Amino acid sequence: MKVSPLGGLARVRDVQTRRISSYDRTGGNDDRMHIAAGQTVTIADIEGAGVVNHIWCTMVCDQTDFLRRVVIRMRWDNEADYSVEAPIGDFFGMGHARTTDFVSLPLQMSPQNGRSFNCFFPMPFSERAVMEIANESDAELLFYFYVDYELHPRIDADLGRFHAQWRRQNPTDGISDEGMTNSEWSFGGTNTDGAGNYVILEAEGTGHYVGCNLNIHNLRPRDWRPELEWPVSPEVLQQSPPGLFDAFNWYGEGDDMIFIDDEPWPPRLHGTGTEDYFNTAWCPAVAYNAPYHGITLPGGPNWSGKISLYRYHIEDPINFRKSIRVTIEHGHANRRSDDYSSTAYWYQLEPHKPFPALPPVDQRLPLPD
Repeated sequence: MKVSPLGGLARVRDVQTRRISSYDRTGGNDDRMHIAAGQTVTIADIEGAGVVNHIWCTMVCDQTDFLRRVVIRMRWDNEADYSVEAPIGDFFGMGHARTTDFVSLPLQMSPQNGRSFNCFFPMPFSERAVMEIANESDAELLFYFYVDYELHPRIDADLGRFHAQWRRQNPTDGISDEGMTNSEWSFGGTNTDGAGNYVILEAEGTGHYVGCNLNIHNLRPRDWRPELEWPVSPEVLQQSPPGLFDAFNWYGEGDDMIFIDDEPWPPRLHGTGTEDYFNTAWCPAVAYNAPYHGITLPGGPNWSGKISLYRYHIEDPINFRKSIRVTIEHGHANRRSDDYSSTAYWYQLEPHKPFPALPPVDQRLPLPD
């Protein structure tokens, strides 16, 4: 039969289905963990071989921006270093410590207002799986969760381990627009080495990159001209009416550049612009979600404020044998100085390159609107 989610459902397999959840062990209705401020708890410690197929959670915390203060971590097969480490909101698909309803294939935030989080990335392990939640806020965290998994007699040797890593650059290293027109600053210049690009992922080993979410806070104040159409249509962009690009504060134009196995510039995977990598077009300014790409936060007028996008390489994973460096320009030729953060997702055979230290809480918090 066809290998697909529905095509494989009829196959009877030699596995055991299991779940760990936060249900009230007394039989009551306090179906949650009470995680004190500053406390780290292990929510799952699974012995044997198997695959985590689904994680669901929701939480309550009486502190602003707690989704950047709470951290999720995972380790596989008694490894010393974490394979997953990210602020919990970012891990489940959206940054800025915000939520919204959206549906992608591997990650979802569900009604109401995206407060229910789901992850369907498969996470194989051969000896042990450990999942932790660190409450680095100043208030108690009420944490409800399911971890649905299977136990197998063994798993195949070619199954990579799941990895997820959060990064931030605030602000990105751009240039001043002094002495240039807005069009010159926004669309001029060249980038012939990719050295200053924002780095989404750097990994070493053998595996495949399966996507990211990218979060941008547009830090450049520039008012939209009220006489111009908003949102800007592709037809208006092509016509370039007088004054249009004097007002333009588009955060994009950054080409994606993915360097595989230490290749030089230009990489074989070189894109054409920010919205193009995220499978949209013509400077989009509306929310949209699809199985493999979307815009969960489109920003305000003139692309102001906070933006979140995702692209998951489920049908087109990007394979590497020795190393991978996933990057994107911050504005054309890296001219913009905005707040960038991202979570990258990938599979690889162990061992993996240890992650850089996760920034402390004050360096993770979103900037004010």
